[in-house]
Amino acid sequence: MLEKTTRMNYLFDFYQALLTPKQRSYMEMYYLEDYSLGEISEEAEVSRQAVYDNIKRTETMLETYEAKLCLYERFQQRFSLIKELETAIDNKEEKLISDTLRQLKELD
Repeated sequence: MLEKTTRMNYLFDFYQALLTPKQRSYMEMYYLEDYSLGEISEEAEVSRQAVYDNIKRTETMLETYEAKLCLYERFQQRFSLIKELETAIDNKEEKLISDTLRQLKELD
């Protein structure tokens, strides 16, 4: 569950501008502020089921955006390469530094 929450938080960060204000609000309350479905439904004055359905639809939309745009995937690749680069710099491995920099440039 923690893995899914972390992924949704990242996807929300990348794609929140593509969501409606209500979708953004529900996702913020559920994933960022850790509200329960019942708490969100009370605040929004809608049924718990309506909140659940909206969040599930929004999660699906975020996954669809990611499948098409791959912003989170590229972020992860970039992060991994930067970690490699830091290690190579610490170990003064010039070939690895050069290779990693080339891979970073190719991501975009």
